[in-house]
Amino acid sequence: MDLAANLDSIQKRIAAACERGGRAPGEVTLLAVTKSQPPEIVKAAAELGLLLFGENKVQEAKAKIPLCPGKLRWHFIGHLQSNKCRDAVELFKMIQSVDSLSLAQEINKRAEQAARTMPVLIEVNVAGEASKFGYQPEQLLAELKKLNALPRIEIHGLMTVPPWSPEAEKARPHFRRLHEIKAQCEQILGARLPHLSMGMSGDFEIAIEEGATMVRIGTALFGLRAKTKPRAEAD
Repeated sequence: MDLAANLDSIQKRIAAACERGGRAPGEVTLLAVTKSQPPEIVKAAAELGLLLFGENKVQEAKAKIPLCPGKLRWHFIGHLQSNKCRDAVELFKMIQSVDSLSLAQEINKRAEQAARTMPVLIEVNVAGEASKFGYQPEQLLAELKKLNALPRIEIHGLMTVPPWSPEAEKARPHFRRLHEIKAQCEQILGARLPHLSMGMSGDFEIAIEEGATMVRIGTALFGLRAKTKPRAEAD
């Protein structure tokens, strides 16, 4: 694995996708997904200038993060169970996968206990897949004001994982739909939501063309893992 070459390639592809979308490359943040990657790989990525990393299992993150450079920022991008909220609030700068009001209430409770405010993204199941977590769009719009009223939660935007397809172009309607849902949320809240976290190794260029501000990339950066399984929240 040539991590530096992989990163250079990804950055060039991000810049090209931004140009196609009429956007500045600085509008898109690369989140390096380090699921199953050891601290040594994280350190090597950090030495190349990456600062934002994502984990999708709290237990793995709890063991790994203390062994990584302290300057890094970590986002939680997997399905969060209520009994892991305390650790998630302590470990992460943002939780990207809030998928229910009850989970948001538990995060709010744990953030209150920790005397901090927790930035979050709301995960939306745009395609309505039974196998995936996330708010149904209509339910999100109905509960958005209740979510926003939680005093220790800061809603920074939306996140989605589209249906898997070998053809990246098939993800475009789902990314476009999330962008539309964000606009509806902004209208309800009367405030701008700065982030759309969408796009992974196989489709991040399409996501950028459709307005992604954050792309979650693991395989294209670090290579294939020793054991790969279908997944719902991380790359």
